Amino acid sequence: MKNITHTVLIISLLVISTPNIFANPPSAYEGRRLYVSYCLLCHGTAGKGDGPLAKAMEISPAALTTTVRSRSDTILTKIITGKGRQTITGRDRHNLLSDAMPEWKDIFNESQVKSLISYLRFMSNKKHDLMGDPKVGMQLYQTYCQVCHGVDGDGDGIMTNLIGITPMDHTNPNETNQLKNSEIVKSILDGKGRFMPAWRGILSQSDAEALVSYIRLLSH
Repeated sequence: MKNITHTVLIISLLVISTPNIFANPPSAYEGRRLYVSYCLLCHGTAGKGDGPLAKAMEISPAALTTTVRSRSDTILTKIITGKGRQTITGRDRHNLLSDAMPEWKDIFNESQVKSLISYLRFMSNKKHDLMGDPKVGMQLYQTYCQVCHGVDGDGDGIMTNLIGITPMDHTNPNETNQLKNSEIVKSILDGKGRFMPAWRGILSQSDAEALVSYIRLLSH
């Protein structure tokens, strides 16, 4: 019990003293930001093609939850940007899915297109829903979790060498997908095993849910 208390104290001191270091946003995290700003109005929150602008314009955007699965990153890049000859239509147009689809080549850079595709992949293949705000989750993660799980979530935080622990690699979907959202929330609030501290009283239920959403995006 004394060792556990000592470990939690060390973690608490590190949380207080660690500089405000932020990782580069995970690809799917950045992609979600772009999706919400540019794509959601037509394609809808869940990517089913039922956004409010689509209804007003009387158009039928693609249901991304199904169409993305059958297309390569190369084709998706052409659809998003409007660049290059389509292998299906044979035309220098990007309206493979819809004539109403805007060309984003002058809005998104290459990195942003890749991030957007990463989020589309997550959305079309996800096993667990996002239950909170990942933007809040990212801030909380860098404040409370990165000392063990690492700035980028891959389990190489500063505490790993200090106390000889191997935290979960949150960038590995083979590990995170095995856990339900509710299980991760419980681990955050009530602790798990010998070294995972309980954050109940410091983090709220909504905080934990935001962290779960960020963790889901870390693995994509």
